[in-house]
Amino acid sequence: MFKRSVLVTLAALIAAALAAGHASARDYISIVGSSTVYPFATVVAEQFGKTSNFKTPKIESTGSGGGLKLFCAGVGVSHPDITNSSRRIKKSEVEMCEKNGVREIVEVKVGYDGIVLANSKKSKTYALTTKEIFLALAKQVPDPKGGEKLVKNPYRTWKDIDPRLPEVKIEVLGPPPTSGTRDAFVELAMEGGAREFGWLAAMRKSDKNGFKRVAHTIREDGAFVEAGENDNLIVQKLEVNPDALGIFGFSFLDQNSDRIQGSLINGVPPTFEAIADGDYPISRPLYFYVKKAHVGVIPGIEEYLAEFTSPRAWGEDGYLADKGMIPMPEEEREKFAADAKKLNALQM
Repeated sequence: MFKRSVLVTLAALIAAALAAGHASARDYISIVGSSTVYPFATVVAEQFGKTSNFKTPKIESTGSGGGLKLFCAGVGVSHPDITNSSRRIKKSEVEMCEKNGVREIVEVKVGYDGIVLANSKKSKTYALTTKEIFLALAKQVPDPKGGEKLVKNPYRTWKDIDPRLPEVKIEVLGPPPTSGTRDAFVELAMEGGAREFGWLAAMRKSDKNGFKRVAHTIREDGAFVEAGENDNLIVQKLEVNPDALGIFGFSFLDQNSDRIQGSLINGVPPTFEAIADGDYPISRPLYFYVKKAHVGVIPGIEEYLAEFTSPRAWGEDGYLADKGMIPMPEEEREKFAADAKKLNALQM
């Protein structure tokens, strides 16, 4: 009862500020977060602005981690209403939210995406395994001479890892640690590759933190280049440097297929169908999170949720699928649409 009364009071204060035309008041939805979800949210926001009586939401691409930090900083018009994320919110982030008074969060899973390693169409298509990705990018790798020992990564070219790969310097442009794409990449690709070594797979069970340090720590000697949260910038850099590979979401490959091509991973190409079927090994769900205390205070939040979760947006033939998002099965869409409509709070 106390929790509810506090939220009601906060909502009333924000509403009063809006009504009084307070300098910090907002009459538009503020959204931050994932660069991967950004293009999908932008399309929904534009459609929402055109077809409703509300202003077009303002969206900032900050990365999933950066967005959740801003989102969890507090309740009120100076804080964002929604944050996009290309990974699920962490328990530690929920606790940070609660500490700052953000106590009711609505989770909306919106679809799926694949993480691709792409290069310029001026070069040949790569066919990589998760094991080769791990060996190319990990700071420490199993000693090539054998034995259960880790050494500083000695690989300089792809051919050093496997003779069938090109004799090209390893250079991969990727997102920073605040990115959900980075989190998913190390978890799915790097961990997947590390588990190909039996003794590292055993370490995962006996020393989970030690295994994560090995699998998640990316080398810092120039083979991996942090290229920021702007995936479009990575695409441009790949055109300039045909020898480099870039890491980003499938939608950016899909929208730039005339310029770049995706690598096969474990023999599977990064296609809409392969990701939807679960055959492509580096795929993940996409989310956004809503601050329930802002609903009914900042105009249009419920209506924005209704637009995003409508069949015309996220359905199998919706406009988000045209942009490269992989739709959820109908049962999942119905569940999350219902949760969004009822504003059901997240339960961890």
